[in-house]
This record gives sequence, structure tokens and C-alpha cells, in this order.
Amino acid sequence: MATLGDIAVGAAINILSAFAFFLIFAVLRIQPVNDRVYFPKWYLKGLRSSPLHAGAFISKFVNLDFRSYARFLNWMPAALRMPEPELIDHAGLDSAVYLRIYLIGLKIFTPIACLAFAVMVPVNWTNGTLEHSNLEYSNVDKLSISNIPIGSRRFWTHLVMAYVFTFWTCYILKKEYETVASMRLHFLASEHRRPDQFTVLVRNVPPDPDESVSELVEHFFLVNHPDHYLTHQVVYNANKLSSLVEEKKRLRNWLDFYQLRYSRNQSKRPVLKTGFLGLWGNRVDAIDFYTLKIERLSNETSSEREKISKNPKSIMPAAFVSFKTRWAAAVCAQTQQTRNPTTWLTEWAPEPCDIYWDNLAIPYVSLTIRRLIVAVAFFFLTFFFMIPIAFVQSLANIEGIEKAVPLLKPIIELKFIKSVIQGFLPGIALKIFLIFLPTILMLMSKFEGFSSISTLERRSATRYYIFQFINVFLGSIITGTAFQQLDNFIHQSANEIPKTIGVSIPMKATFFITYIMVDGWAGVAGEILRLKPLIIYHLRNFFLVKTEKDREEAMDPGSLGFNTGEPQIQLYFLLGLVYAVVTPVLLPFIIVFFALAYVVYRHQIINVYNQEYESAAAFWPDIHGRIVTALVVSQLLLMGLLSTKRAAQSTPLLIMLPVLTIWFHMFCKGRYEPAFVTYPLQEAMMKDTLERAREPNLNLKGFLQNAYVHPVFKGGDDDGESDVVSVEDLKEEEPSIVPTKRQSRRNTPLPSKQSGSLAIVDQD
Repeated sequence: MATLGDIAVGAAINILSAFAFFLIFAVLRIQPVNDRVYFPKWYLKGLRSSPLHAGAFISKFVNLDFRSYARFLNWMPAALRMPEPELIDHAGLDSAVYLRIYLIGLKIFTPIACLAFAVMVPVNWTNGTLEHSNLEYSNVDKLSISNIPIGSRRFWTHLVMAYVFTFWTCYILKKEYETVASMRLHFLASEHRRPDQFTVLVRNVPPDPDESVSELVEHFFLVNHPDHYLTHQVVYNANKLSSLVEEKKRLRNWLDFYQLRYSRNQSKRPVLKTGFLGLWGNRVDAIDFYTLKIERLSNETSSEREKISKNPKSIMPAAFVSFKTRWAAAVCAQTQQTRNPTTWLTEWAPEPCDIYWDNLAIPYVSLTIRRLIVAVAFFFLTFFFMIPIAFVQSLANIEGIEKAVPLLKPIIELKFIKSVIQGFLPGIALKIFLIFLPTILMLMSKFEGFSSISTLERRSATRYYIFQFINVFLGSIITGTAFQQLDNFIHQSANEIPKTIGVSIPMKATFFITYIMVDGWAGVAGEILRLKPLIIYHLRNFFLVKTEKDREEAMDPGSLGFNTGEPQIQLYFLLGLVYAVVTPVLLPFIIVFFALAYVVYRHQIINVYNQEYESAAAFWPDIHGRIVTALVVSQLLLMGLLSTKRAAQSTPLLIMLPVLTIWFHMFCKGRYEPAFVTYPLQEAMMKDTLERAREPNLNLKGFLQNAYVHPVFKGGDDDGESDVVSVEDLKEEEPSIVPTKRQSRRNTPLPSKQSGSLAIVDQD
């Protein structure tokens, strides 16, 4: 069992690791050759120029100003200097609100930690329960609730503190929800014009034998939204074309590599083998080989483009429909279009850069089946993944290593080595095993068929949080695999489950402290080093870059990675709220994480990350819901723990806590969540009125017409081919009659010309 000494050794190792990362970062960031790696956002904004163009040859690559090395921590105050309104203008609302999650952690846990150390730690420490027992314990356990004797009146202190911590957490959550909702509405009101403000995504367009999807969509909205419909763009199944374009880009990179290699040494043409990974096969001229492959692929790409534009089967029963005003788009997106609620489904269109185009080609009817498959797969992933984690965790301790490798026993028993293993190894083992999980979960979300990147990330984040709750939290507290846990839970009454988990919670405090230090301290410090992007950039710069444009494209700044970062933060909220009453000594480690992460990610958002999309903080209800869930879990586990301590008189009072917390969540959900789900018509009308006053001659149709054309049709290919499926201009801006070719009345049941309708049937 880990002692305070082991934790101190682990803390020292992680503090030194974090300091080393910061020191290496301080040196690398001021080198001119690394400028694009550590400040790519400023290059994208055109506000920073490359330092490689000026000065002496050596100074282009190495910083010779030795005074700058002494100020290696000056990036921290610089990261905190930018005010939040300026940060929103610079990086967007999503990034600014993401940082507020760390601030919430500080606002919640700093006062709680002060109160816990002033009241609860003395109450726990001044007992001799563990000293007079036969149990194996550590100094950390003497600071926890485990040191309180069974049936003691001192448990009233923990009960009162549970109420205080709950009310404080709810107060902070309400204030933040109110603030973020206000920020979102203000951002939407002040934001520049974007295509998604005027556009809805229409899914499950019913088939019609007489009209194409494009004609059908146009007719439907001219009939049902005659004063507001502006234009539309049907959705094409361009997945194959997109893969061809990506393959062509890959081959182009290889061709650039060999051409650059040949330009540096023209005495010999580069050659390669045509077999697997270039390990065997015929030897051919590399430049000619890739040139020929690119030519063939260009012909195939052109053929696929033409096929898509002429084949009706390439058109999906979906479309992006744009309106003349935001108000009209809001009405359409938030209302039912027909009697049949399963057809003509409308929702807000994602902004163009947020669309995950591959999933738009998935038939709508298959989405339910896909989501069922993923739900089953996620269930088995969650419970099977615990087996390798439990195996690694068993090896990452003294007994496990000595059993696996008996020869190492004399070395392991050395005090320093033993402290390192117990204070560092379990956390790093768990961290390594979780590296591949986000990729698996993102693939699952993509298979489900969501149409926007933001939704994919939020869905993946939800699953990551569930996984961590079951495997990292519950799995680390309760011994055995997750399937064994599931079997135990099935065969015991529901009120026994909190007791089972509650008894184990105090004993696992030291493990979670080591995990927080490894993942939260050293892990966050490693984030700022950007080792992987640094290596990739220099490899691309050496092997592929021929022009300044190539150099600009060699650095991908990346984005926040909401699907991985946010669930990790939520795990710390869960640990902090669960252990605040049980083992308060864990709280300072969490506070250090939130403070360090806030500074690091603020620096990254200002200087590095370029967010792919802007959802205007649409993820905030998820954040609020998970913190409330963590609060309820902490209350239920405390009830289970106190019931084992024979503090039965406290149970009725504790039952009120989860009830009040759930009521609080429902209040916040009803009061603030609509701002994140719907767009108020009053706000939309105000924005439209202001825009008409400022730009009376705005050509909105020209702005929207090709906004939602698939990227592969926008001339992004090397061939520079134009958009072959762009929307044609409507001849009449506000038609008083609706032209149609239809004979069927299934989709828009209006009478034909013969029965006196305003609809005109084309007699061709």
C-alpha cells in the first residue's frame, strides 16, 4: 500500500517531469526554425512572418539572444494577459468556453479544499481507529473517513460538509450556466453573417416518380415557404470521388518527395520497388512511376465527377435549403413540415466547415440500425477492455512484478525503487492503455452517421466519459474485471451496490493521486511541448517542402480535441466530488491540475490551435449534466459508505441530497438549455432587421448559392476543375405560381392545373 512517502516520490517525479517539459519547451519555442510549430495560429491569421528570412545564417535557425533563455516562463503571464472578449474574437466562443471548464474546477474545488482541510482533516486525523486496528493502512488513510470509528457522532461533520459542498457546487454551476447562455446569445447576435444562419438540412425526402430530388425540394419549399425560400443544394454521394482526391494528394506528396530528392542530386534518378511497402518487386523510376499513377487517377477522378453529375442515383434524398432571412430558417428548422413526422425532417445545417460529408451519403433509414449496432459494440468494448487494463494494473505493483520476474525482487525492495513503482507506475500504465481508446470511439461515432464534426466529437466524448466512469473509476476501485463486477451487481440488491463501492473508495485514494499526477500534471505539461507535431513538421519540411506555400501547408495546428480533453476533465470533477468528503487530501492535486491546465490550454488556444468549427458553445449542457451526474454519484457512494459505518441516522438526511440535486438539474435544463438547442425567433428577427438596415443591397443568394457544395466540386483538386453541380439561378425571385412536372400528389398534395390549382403542370 502506498504511503505518504511514496506519494511524495511520485509527486517529485511528476513535478520534475513537468518542469523538464516546460524547460525544453522554453528552449524550443524561441528557436526560429520551430516558429511555425509553436505559433501557427498567428501565421494563419497573417499576423506573423517567418524569422528564417532575415538575419545572419545561423540566427535564422538558432536564437542567439541568450537573455531570452532566462525568461523561460514568460509565456505563462502572456497567456493570461488576453481578456476574454478579445480571446473570443481571436479564437471563437467554443475555445473561450472550453477554458471556462477549468475555471469552474478552480471555483468549485478551491473553497471546498480550504473548508475540508480546516474542518474535516482535523476531525479525521484526531482519531485512533486505524492505529488500534489490525488493518494495513497508510498515513493517507489516517486523513480519510476510514479513521473515524464505527457509529461515531463525528459523521455529522461529513454529513454537514456534504450539504455545504453540494450547495456550493450547484451555485457555481447555475452562475456559469447563466453566464455561458448569455455569452452564446450575445455571440450569435454579434457574429458575422454565416451560411448556416440561413440554412436548414432536410433529410428523408420522400421519392417521387415524376420529379428529381432537386425539383421536388424546390417545389416543396416554394409551396410551403413561398415568401422565404431562396435556394437549395442537393446532397451528392461523392464518397468515392473524395477518396480518389485524397489518394491523388497522397501520391502527389510522394512525387514531390522524389522530385525534391532528385533536384538535390541530379546525378542519379530515384528508384523504388513496386511491391508491398517497397520491400520487393520490380525496380522502376520513382518520378515516372508516380507521374503515371497520378495521370491515371486524374482520368478516373474526371470520370467519377461526370458520373456523379449525370447519374440520378448519386443524389441522396437530402438537401441544404437556404432562406432569405434567419427568422425563416429558424421557423423551418424548429417545426414539423408535414403530417408524416418521418419525412421532410429539418434541422439546423452545420456550418460548411463543420460538415462530415461522408455521412451525408448514408441513407436515413439505416441510421437507427447503425446506432443499435454501435450501442451493442460499445457495451462489449467497455466491459472487455477492463481485462487488459486489470492485467496491466496487476503487473504495475510490487507484488505483480515480483511474481512475474522473481529475479528483480532484491532491486524492487529497495526503498527508492519501491516508492517509484508505487507512486508512478500504476498511473502511467493506465494512461498508456487509454491512448488508443479515443480513436476507436470516434470511429464508432462516424459509423453511427452523424452529419457534423462537432456532433461526432460530442458523441465520442459522451462515450469516453462513460467508459472512464466504468473502467477507470469503478474498475480501479473494485477488484476484478468489469464482467465480474457486472455479475456481482446483478446478483445483489440495488441498495448493496453503493455500499460495495463505498467501502472501497477510501482505499483507492493513493492510486488516484498518482493517476492525477501522471495524467494531470506531467500529461498537461507534455501537451505544450507538441513533440509529435514538431517531428512531423520537420520531416515534412525536409522531405516535401519546395516552396513557401508547401511550408505553410506542412504545419497542421490541429484543434482542441473536445472528444478527448473534455471527458478527462470530467473524470477530475468526479474524483474531486467523490473524495471531497471521503479523503480531502486528494483535492490539492486536482486544484494544481486545473490551474496548470488552464494556463497551458490558454496558451495553446491563443498561439496554436485553429478550431475546425464554431458551435457557439453548444456543448455546455453536456458539461453541466456530467458535473451534476458526478455530484449525484458522490452522494450515493457517501450514503453507501456511511451505512457501512453504522451511521444509519444520517441516511434519511442524505437521501434528500440527490433529490435536490436532480431537481436543480431539471430547473437548469428548463431555464437555460433552450438557448443551446433552439434559436429564439426574436433574436433572429433583430439580426435580420439590423442587417437589412446596414446592407439594403446585399446579394444573399450569391453568398449562399454554393456554400454547401461538396468540397470536391469546388476546384480543390489539382486539376482545377470547376463545380459541376452548382445550383442554377432561379429565374424569378418571388414566383407567384409554382412550376412543376408532377403527376403524383403524394408529397405536396395540391390539385393540378385541370382542377383549378395555382400549380402549373408541365405538359412536355
